[in-house]
Amino acid sequence: MGYPTKVQRIKREASEQWYINFPAALAHAMEFNKGERVEWIIQDRHTLLLKRPKVTRAESADRRTKKKR
Repeated sequence: MGYPTKVQRIKREASEQWYINFPAALAHAMEFNKGERVEWIIQDRHTLLLKRPKVTRAESADRRTKKKR
């Protein structure tokens, strides 16, 4: 099942930023945490992959601690 999403652009005098938001259902299914770092990978002009970097044991323990709060 796909989740249609719009690409947004904020243009400022000196810069611009592009945003792609994804639905909460996807964030929950992936068990994302606030502030979690991810990596975008361009596979081709039609495919953009979102990858989680491998997590170290210390980062994993830190995630578990934050979830308990």
